[in-house]
Amino acid sequence: MARQARALQGTLKNAGLWLTALGLLSMLLATPVLAQDEAEANPAAEKFRKISATSDSLGFGSTASDSITEIPAKIVQVEGLMGFVDRSPIGQTGAGGLFVKGGTFMWWLLSVALIGFVFIIERAWTLSRARVNTRRLIGTIITTLRNDGVQAAAEECQKVRGPIAAILYSGLQKSDKGRDAVEKAIGTAGTIEMSFLERGLIWISSVTTIAPLVGFLGTVSGMINAFEAIAASEQVNAKLVASGISEALITTATGLIVAIPATIGYNYFVSTIDRFVIEMEETSSELIEELDRLNG
Repeated sequence: MARQARALQGTLKNAGLWLTALGLLSMLLATPVLAQDEAEANPAAEKFRKISATSDSLGFGSTASDSITEIPAKIVQVEGLMGFVDRSPIGQTGAGGLFVKGGTFMWWLLSVALIGFVFIIERAWTLSRARVNTRRLIGTIITTLRNDGVQAAAEECQKVRGPIAAILYSGLQKSDKGRDAVEKAIGTAGTIEMSFLERGLIWISSVTTIAPLVGFLGTVSGMINAFEAIAASEQVNAKLVASGISEALITTATGLIVAIPATIGYNYFVSTIDRFVIEMEETSSELIEELDRLNG
C-alpha cells in the first residue's frame, strides 16, 4: 500500500507539470487569435499595416501575406543520427516521421522505454515461474510429513520451484530444534524470497516517473524552439511555430505512452507479490502447527 501511495503521489505531481505546460501552450495559441480579433475591430489600421509591410514603396494592393508567399521556403536538412533515421525506410513510416519530429529527447524516451520493456518481461517471466498451486503443495507436504517423516517432506519441497516451497523447506530443516528455530528459519527465508520477488521493480517504478518528466522536458524544448523562431522572424505565421509545437506535443504524448504501460505493469507485479506474501504466511503457519502437533 505504501508503494502504491508513493506511485499515486508521483502521478499527481506529474499531472501538475502537464497542466502548467498546457497553460503555456494555450497562451501561445491564443496570441494569433487575439491579433485577429483586434484586426477585425479596426479594419483601417489593419489595412494600413498590410500596406506598410510590403517591400515596394508603391505597394498599394500588395499585402504582407503576398510578400511572405514570395519568400522561398527554407529546407532544413536533418543531420546526425536523427538524419540517418529520417532518410531510412523507418523514417518514411508514420511512427518514424513522428520520432524524427520529436527531436533529440525521443532518443531518451526510447532508452527509457527499452529499459522498462526489458524489466517488465523479466518480472512477468519470473513471477509466472514462481506461481504454484499452494493448497496442493501444503497438502502434499503435510500428508508426506505424517506418513513418511520430515526428510521425505523436505524432499517434496525440493521438487517444487518458487518462494513458498523454499520457505517450507527452510522450516522443515529446523524442525528438530523447536518452534522458535522453525519460525526464525521461515522468517529469514521469507525475507530472502521477498527480495528476489521484488528485484527489478525499482527500475519499472523509475520508468513510470522518468518517462513523463523526459516528455515534459521535450515539451519545454519545443516551446523554446517555437519562441526562438518567433523572435528571429520579422513576420510571424503559423508555420514558424508549428515545428516547435509539434515537437512539444509529440514528446509529451510519447512520455505518457511509455509511462502508462509501465505503471500498469508495476501495479500488477506489486499485487502479485502481495498475494505471494499472503500465501507464504498461510502455508508457513499451517506447517508450524503441524510440526507442533507431531512433536507434542
